[in-house]
Amino acid sequence: MKTPFYNGILASLTAKFRLSPPYIAGFDSGSAMLRATAAYLRGQDFPGMGMQPPALEPIADLINKLPRQVKELVYTLGSAGEAIPAEQLGNVSAEVASQWIVSEYPQRQYPAVAIGSASGALVHLCAALDMPWLPQTFMIPVLYPEINPDEPKKAMEWGREKAKPLLDANPELQLHHMYDPNQDRLTLRGMNYFRVKRLRLGETYKHFLESCLPRGGTIFLVECQRTWPTTQVSDRHIFQFGALGGATPQEFLQGSERVAEYLERYNVPKRQWEPPTPDGERPEAEWGFESTLQDDIERFAWERGYHIRRIIFQEPEHLSPFVAELYRWWYKQRGIIANRLLVESFLMLEPMWALRTGSVPFWMKFNMEPSLDWIEHYLENTEPYDEIYMILFSHGVDAVGLPSIERWREVLRRARKRGEFIGMVEDDFPRNFATLIRYYTDLQRVIPARYPVPGSLTLEQLNKFIEQTGNRFPLRWE
Repeated sequence: MKTPFYNGILASLTAKFRLSPPYIAGFDSGSAMLRATAAYLRGQDFPGMGMQPPALEPIADLINKLPRQVKELVYTLGSAGEAIPAEQLGNVSAEVASQWIVSEYPQRQYPAVAIGSASGALVHLCAALDMPWLPQTFMIPVLYPEINPDEPKKAMEWGREKAKPLLDANPELQLHHMYDPNQDRLTLRGMNYFRVKRLRLGETYKHFLESCLPRGGTIFLVECQRTWPTTQVSDRHIFQFGALGGATPQEFLQGSERVAEYLERYNVPKRQWEPPTPDGERPEAEWGFESTLQDDIERFAWERGYHIRRIIFQEPEHLSPFVAELYRWWYKQRGIIANRLLVESFLMLEPMWALRTGSVPFWMKFNMEPSLDWIEHYLENTEPYDEIYMILFSHGVDAVGLPSIERWREVLRRARKRGEFIGMVEDDFPRNFATLIRYYTDLQRVIPARYPVPGSLTLEQLNKFIEQTGNRFPLRWE
């Protein structure tokens, strides 16, 4: 993929049509949650995670019927198809990426703008408040010549060699080379995850704020404080072995019975990984907030007369119970019986249809045990729901910490009247790849209720809800 002039005229032209630069992953939390938020603010829904049109559903159903090995190969090749050759990393431009990000939003005035960590719950909060979100982190998928995902030291050294042009061209970015052979086993056979975090606002984000946020408006700093043991490769270059999900950092680094069983399951001739030795705890690559950006935002806000409000939480899912209860409260204000829960996972979100079906959204970061524990914890501490629907992500790996489909069904049995998966062929989990498209079409088929799209909540209403709920949720508002 040669892009010698992409950062010039072509970049400006494609931004006008809301086309992302070729080096930004579409199949990623940052870009998908940006697209979901922006689609709602444009008055649109969000089919196929913003990438796959519903018309492809018959093809996805056919892929679902293929033998396991063929389905896994399709998943691997599909992921690698988004990646760029490492030789093109010098063409990446943080400012061009920002131009695309802001182009997703209608250019008008907003009461507030959020900047920082990704969270599916934040997508629903932004939809409720009519608030754009500018991500700190985006992902660059890079073609990787090795097909063995169980050699993390080799991957780190490869990244050390390849990353310098990217960092030299973008002094405002910090690279988090994330390598997770547990959950990303299929994708690592063709590519590596280069996640980059903004350390400064940059001219494009500043211009968007000045154009769309009136003086006296509020900038919400979204700060997920989750860290991970990592290895410093060079200045602004960090290697992270493992990621948030089913296995703990200790299991990635020191092994466990579960890791040994997992490696044996995939015919790996070792019983634990041999990663680089970590030298510190740093913001988690995908979800964690790098606080260097905070100083730049606060300085900009002081100069332009904006208010800063911080939303601080430890885990990416910690915002989910707050947003679910906010929606429940909001529905009651509107005279809607708030007895329908829509559980979403990872990239599979639908802010527009959550509101159109009168559903309370609860977002899970993935399909692993911690997410199962968190939705069960929520249900044990809230008023029962009559209906519970669940969109469950499939990533193709029998990973450490993956609950069985039967365990997920137990969540649905907590509904007083009806509990059902959406877009799921249960026997195919976790290789039910058709769900990546069917979640959208099935949601409309399964839930017949329809409500008008409401006007937005005001910041005063948000403050009232926060005052009423006190310290009930694991969040800090500062």
